Amino acid sequence: MSHAVLRLLLLSVLTLAAPAAAARESLGLYARWGAFRDPLVPRCYAIAMAEPSARQRDYQPYAAIGTWPRRGARSQVHFRLSRQLAPNAEVWLRIGARRWALTGGGGDAWPRGEADNAAIVAAMRSAASMAVSARDTKGRRFADSWALPGAASAMDAALIGCARLR
Repeated sequence: MSHAVLRLLLLSVLTLAAPAAAARESLGLYARWGAFRDPLVPRCYAIAMAEPSARQRDYQPYAAIGTWPRRGARSQVHFRLSRQLAPNAEVWLRIGARRWALTGGGGDAWPRGEADNAAIVAAMRSAASMAVSARDTKGRRFADSWALPGAASAMDAALIGCARLR
């Protein structure tokens, strides 16, 4: 995928994901991952769209790792999933041989706590891919996957980009 196409796709997702698009600054593109800074919030984040799929989608899925300096929140993992989750659905993240139970609702999922969040970020830095799986409101199993090359660089760019936004 060319950088121009990737940039266009990432910006499309970001336009839907947050208001004040004019305030966002690109911090760089790293393979399929982008890093952005929004000084008005302030926040910085690494983000990537899920791998393409021919399956039905309720939402455009993405993974984001965000930092909000004024809140003291660093490298917070968030998944926007492709489908609406069933009530009380079990949501699982797989990175390499490791698995984590996630919490979530609607079309979103997060790590269950700070220890899981830190372990997930660390695993993302050295793995080739990750996938989140769950059941949708119709009881169908689905999975969204992401390529991880470039994720570590995008996460680092986001952290550095927010270092001066305190």
